[in-house]
Amino acid sequence: MVGDMEQSKIRNFCIIAHIDHGKSTLADRFLELTGTVEKRQMKEQLLDQMDIERERGITIKLAPVRMNYVLHTTPYVLNLIDTPGHVDFTYEVSRSLAAVEGAILLVDATQGVQAQTIGNLYLALEQNLTIIPVVNKIDLPSADVAKTKAELMHLIGCKEEEILAVSGRTGEGVPELLEAIVERVPAPHPNPLPQGERELQKYPTPLMGGDKGGGVSLRALIFDSIYDTYRGVVAYVRVFDGEIKKGEKIIFMATKAQSEALEVGFFKPKFVPSDSLGAGEIGYIVTGLKDIAGCRVGDTITGYTLHATSYTVEPLPGYKEVKPMVFAGIFPKVGDEYSQLREAMGKLKLNDGALSYEPEKSTALGFGFRCGFLGLLHLEIVEERLRREHNVEVITTVPSVAYRVSKTDGQVMIIKGAQELPDQNYIQKIEEPWVKIDVVVPKKYIGGVMQLVQEKRGVYVNTEYMLPSPQPSPIRGEGENQVPSPSMGEGDSAMDESGEGRVILHYELPLASILVDFYDKLKSVSSGYASLNYELTKYKEADVVRLDILVAEDQVEALATVVYSDSAQDSGRKIVEALKKTLPRQQFEIKIQAALGGKIIASERISPLRKDVTAKLYGGDVTRKMKLLEKQKKGKKKMAAMGHGAVDIPPAAYLAVLKR
Repeated sequence: MVGDMEQSKIRNFCIIAHIDHGKSTLADRFLELTGTVEKRQMKEQLLDQMDIERERGITIKLAPVRMNYVLHTTPYVLNLIDTPGHVDFTYEVSRSLAAVEGAILLVDATQGVQAQTIGNLYLALEQNLTIIPVVNKIDLPSADVAKTKAELMHLIGCKEEEILAVSGRTGEGVPELLEAIVERVPAPHPNPLPQGERELQKYPTPLMGGDKGGGVSLRALIFDSIYDTYRGVVAYVRVFDGEIKKGEKIIFMATKAQSEALEVGFFKPKFVPSDSLGAGEIGYIVTGLKDIAGCRVGDTITGYTLHATSYTVEPLPGYKEVKPMVFAGIFPKVGDEYSQLREAMGKLKLNDGALSYEPEKSTALGFGFRCGFLGLLHLEIVEERLRREHNVEVITTVPSVAYRVSKTDGQVMIIKGAQELPDQNYIQKIEEPWVKIDVVVPKKYIGGVMQLVQEKRGVYVNTEYMLPSPQPSPIRGEGENQVPSPSMGEGDSAMDESGEGRVILHYELPLASILVDFYDKLKSVSSGYASLNYELTKYKEADVVRLDILVAEDQVEALATVVYSDSAQDSGRKIVEALKKTLPRQQFEIKIQAALGGKIIASERISPLRKDVTAKLYGGDVTRKMKLLEKQKKGKKKMAAMGHGAVDIPPAAYLAVLKR
């Protein structure tokens, strides 16, 4: 078991930042300086293991690694968790924060504090973590270190000497940062229970396969997991109490699944087996579970006793249940691949705690799943991973948000898709989710951003000015939930001397408004300088209706959407125009219609393909040509009278409707 001396030499920390502020590059320098990875095996963004992460240049999955570091002849163990920066992967960040004691708050010196910097800082403060403020990319010519430090001082109320300046690319300042991690981040404490419950609990009976005397009960938090075809579920854990050894029997407290620790070890960053994992350590447990449902992110692993029902171990707090923001149907392109898709979804869920799904049946697309995502990028990444990692081609329906519908009989139901919306006669009211957004933007772009948000039905809350100042920032919240925030005051000037000051615009607006193209338009009106962070706040009543799309007089369920009543006609027109450009021509005329109830509000037609029956004519009177064309016309009529043809709608059409 890890003794007090050994536990005092452990430092668990993670790196949090806005997207593209250099988290993975800084992690590379850590790995180099500590000798964790040999130089010949080194490559850029080493911890980004997935191909899709390397292609897009973004971190999607949290990545743990263990480093050995010597400071003044004293050896230390540093456990780092690299985290994503995009708002769609905030759940990955929150899970990482629950497994560590400290966080490096990284800010790009060329961009300054961004929206997700603030969002991730609040997450870390909620966990009472030690924050180490760091300015990155100081080697770039456009870096403004002094201004970025002033913003950080203003944001968290720290002193200038507490802020470290580094370059993740060149390695400048990184050795000093490693020293600061050892000195500032506290060693792991025994357990995270409230003060009144901090007495170490004992097993009432000896451990099977473990120590023969009671001992401190094992409690390990699962913060991530993967599925190995040969070894079953591999759980990524942070051990808070006790010790887990190879071969010991374990139980998952929430699911009651029982198994054996076939192998335990840590990350370098590949799996390195070990004899045991002790309190304060971060590592993995090969469980051998073949049933994916037995292992849940946030569950507590403990030892399996002779009398399993009599153990007195309290489970760890775990994580807040994640609330999906966006819902879409995912169906296999080939109908007989449903079982393959179901297996793939189970494995993805194991690796992506924010993904939720349930079976769904569509008359047009067959069997599939109604899935919940944290945003459109999350949806896009899941689609891509299904295709690449599991070789399943899928069709995705138009994404929608979860509406709350109150029926006339008093029943309240959550609608995750337009197909589930009941008849208008039975609806008393429909409520839609609203989000609170924070937009960080240079002052000169305020007008364009405000106009965009108002077009999206946004409601203005207030504006905060990020003016450099050595004074500590005011505190938002009460009691234990106090959170520092950037300064704001009516007396503050809207412009600083350089004219380059920035503001945080706070708005509330419907979640549906930011679903599709809001982020792209925000970047456009701000010349790429604006950054966005959002969180779900409440439900508000909305005047929305179901818009149906008919193709060749057949209603296409997957294309149905929920739209605002006052913009239904405009939305319908855009959808039918988009479909006209996307759908391939057929031997018959295709009608594309948008309908509200039984009323057609927009329509387009795709003319039929026609064989050139006059090609064989080489002379004679024009009536010969007319006779052939009339004959062809009668044939087309006869074909139409027997019934219209079926139109195969390509995936590009669903995308066109989404980005109308």
